[in-house]
Amino acid sequence: MKKQLSNIFLAVAALCLLAVPAVQAGTIKVGAIFAVTGPASFLGGPEARTARMVVDEINRKGGINGDMIELIVKDSGASPEKAISFAKQLIEEEKVLAIIGPSTSGESMKIKKIAEQGRTPLISCGAAEVIVNPVARYVFKTPQKDSFAVRKIYGEMQKMGISKIAVVAGNTGFGKAGKGQLIKIAPEYGIEIVAAETYDKKATDLSALVAKLMANKNIQAVVNWSIVPAQAIIAKNMRQAGWNVPLFQSHGFGNIKYVQAAGAAAEGIIFPAGRLLVAESLPDSDPQKALLLKYKKDYESRYHEAASTFGGHAYDAMTILAAAIGKGGNDRDKVRDAIEGLKDFPGTGGVFSFSPEDHNGLDISSFVMLEVKDGKFVLYHGK
Repeated sequence: MKKQLSNIFLAVAALCLLAVPAVQAGTIKVGAIFAVTGPASFLGGPEARTARMVVDEINRKGGINGDMIELIVKDSGASPEKAISFAKQLIEEEKVLAIIGPSTSGESMKIKKIAEQGRTPLISCGAAEVIVNPVARYVFKTPQKDSFAVRKIYGEMQKMGISKIAVVAGNTGFGKAGKGQLIKIAPEYGIEIVAAETYDKKATDLSALVAKLMANKNIQAVVNWSIVPAQAIIAKNMRQAGWNVPLFQSHGFGNIKYVQAAGAAAEGIIFPAGRLLVAESLPDSDPQKALLLKYKKDYESRYHEAASTFGGHAYDAMTILAAAIGKGGNDRDKVRDAIEGLKDFPGTGGVFSFSPEDHNGLDISSFVMLEVKDGKFVLYHGK
């Protein structure tokens, strides 16, 4: 009898064990707001594709501490109004752990307060320094500071003996912020801005603006600050008019499609950028080289298009967030703290070291100067 009862007990116990579900991996929701379509798709398209690629690799390797990442991508079309709506939806309805993006500075500034109020980490892919200066507790960004880009440009101008320049910028958040930095920093380098103009981001012809600038014989060089197709248009209009003063662009020029759009007019354009665009030329001792080459290979083999610095911003945002999740788990405040404490973290834009005072984490050495030569980006070695 005892033996029968024992067997029955063991059988029931076995059935109970079978009824208990296996421990399931958790899911961590991450929101992303990118301009996948619309006028800034050259930013948001590579960013969205990169973010998906990174998340796929993380999940393929077993997730983070066993938890899978669910990436929820919202296409803002570069509309600040859509970015606001999506940010609220991701935080309040989807309950995401964090948001990466938006693609543009204007959108990022519009949702900065929403992230703060929602106590949700935001890692922007917008470049304007005002996104993180002054510091907001939950807001970070991966592109290099526009003030560093200005200093790199002005440093080269000094070497070239250029002291009188024209500044032109698109009427976007990025353009306005960059123009402000160009004007603010110029005196430190002995640069006089003799003309400063703003054009509409939808402009398709800047020949009238070029003619106006050409009339000022004091202008020795032009700096264009935008992330819109006008980067190619102004180059073409200047060269078509026979105006051959040096043309400098912002770090928003880091997409070979601009060179292709401008054609021969792009030759000689000088601009600051991260090292991604010239990864193959870097010495093997460079702490970013292996990472840059892997990202380029992975992206280009998967999507059959050239990698750009913009996709790199999303790569950095997602890998920084992943590292923080590894420490903080599925907890917004712990992840925020982990991002702020991240040190010596190699990314495509540079080696990141965040702090309570610095939510960009990069210094001026994250930039190198590049130029367009024979239709390609190469390291600039001076004139």
